[in-house]
Amino acid sequence: MNVFEAVKQSITTRQAAEFYGFRVNRTGKIICPFHSDKNPSMKVDNRFHCFGCGADGDVIDFVSKLYGISSLEGAKKLALDFGISYDSKSVIRKLKVIKQQKSDAQKYAEAENRVFRVLSDYYYLLKRWKVQYAPCIEDENWHPRFTEALHRISHIEYLLDILVFGSAEEKALIVMEYGKEVAVLEQRISEFIISDTGSSYADSCGDAGVQECGRSQGKPDIKREWQRKEHDQELFDRIAI
Repeated sequence: MNVFEAVKQSITTRQAAEFYGFRVNRTGKIICPFHSDKNPSMKVDNRFHCFGCGADGDVIDFVSKLYGISSLEGAKKLALDFGISYDSKSVIRKLKVIKQQKSDAQKYAEAENRVFRVLSDYYYLLKRWKVQYAPCIEDENWHPRFTEALHRISHIEYLLDILVFGSAEEKALIVMEYGKEVAVLEQRISEFIISDTGSSYADSCGDAGVQECGRSQGKPDIKREWQRKEHDQELFDRIAI
């Protein structure tokens, strides 16, 4: 039996209130400690309810609120003060299970952020390749990375725009359709960073600009940066017109 179960089965809120110094009148009420109460307005029995401020809960809620501590700390305090034994390991196991469980919304948010991060890294890598591997003379054979940059950069930019400005349905479709490709891209980018000779990924951004190198600057809020880029482009277009 965990501490929550042990405490709730062993102690009533009235017993706890009396133990911590509250005087219970003949109608089973005490002065409410949670608001400026002049006449007893909190009913205490197995649970508690204040008819003045609406505070309500069980014995653990009462002690937690009274001392400004968490529910777990409140339950442990009651168990210690009243000498109640419990299985401490069961509490740890329960907390681990709760921590490990993620809602569908959390899982989707993580997946969407991952897709955006990887595609953004790839986009800035393509921009770099487009400059770094551009042919020096007209008849020079194109480097495969330059060719890849020309073929893919517009499409990747389109996907990133959807992930920032698109509807929820459009974003979800991108996450579903490109999940596997993103995993491959993430591995490929990592391998490129490791195998790239001469300098680190951050130091070798060259003419593409260090600040545009996907991972080099960490990008604390990469979606906001993308929105700013789009705003600047719109402003430029208006001026050009």
